[in-house]
Amino acid sequence: MTWLRLVRGEIRKLTTTKLPWGFFAVLVLIAGIDAAVVMFGTDMDGSKAFVATAADQQSLMAFAFNAMLGTGLFGAIAVAREYGHNTVVPTYLTSPRRTRAVLAQLTAVLLVGGILGLVGQALIIAGVALALPSTGYGFLVSIGGVTQILAASALAGGVGAVLGAGLGAVIRNLGGAVTAVVLAMFMIPPLVVQLVSDAASWIPPALGAVISGVSSDINVWAALTALLAWGVVPAAAGLLAVQRRDVV
Repeated sequence: MTWLRLVRGEIRKLTTTKLPWGFFAVLVLIAGIDAAVVMFGTDMDGSKAFVATAADQQSLMAFAFNAMLGTGLFGAIAVAREYGHNTVVPTYLTSPRRTRAVLAQLTAVLLVGGILGLVGQALIIAGVALALPSTGYGFLVSIGGVTQILAASALAGGVGAVLGAGLGAVIRNLGGAVTAVVLAMFMIPPLVVQLVSDAASWIPPALGAVISGVSSDINVWAALTALLAWGVVPAAAGLLAVQRRDVV
């Protein structure tokens, strides 16, 4: 079986289950919450100053880190459940060269995760744009700004999905893989920053802010490289684990 057919098969497995639709429902909910914040939220003085400038609106809408966290959970669930239900066995029987099979799975997860990140960001932009007229302010973010946050969320979504998939391949237990994603992206980084303050610019929330154009703590290219490393390292670990361990 060719590698492209393996990728198509993995994408089919992901898109013919309820998993992506569950995450899509969560994205719609988040967009609704953002719209409600714009409509009913105020600053301490009761004003709507938090949406008064283009920079404020772009910062409010930036979704890259949340996309990365959400798709990290998506990737972990997608891969770990295959080992839990032994549905990965037919894949390895069809393609005995495990490296090709795992790379196909990672590619499929990357693509679907990127799409989820892009869709989530688009929904948030739409929700905020629809809610802004109620505040007396218009939509101020430029086309370039909108394009940047869309691209940032798509990239972060893809990277997060690969990160989760790598951890899922290493741990293989669904609960353990989900816990590992939460620890790796949400709980451990702030603790590391408390110990090493210079690490603050290299954790996922900071990197997501930089590539979304709402922060300039570090160079954008450095942020992109670091963000990719967050996905590549767990993916490499997962690939190595699959090669060295029995499937079941």
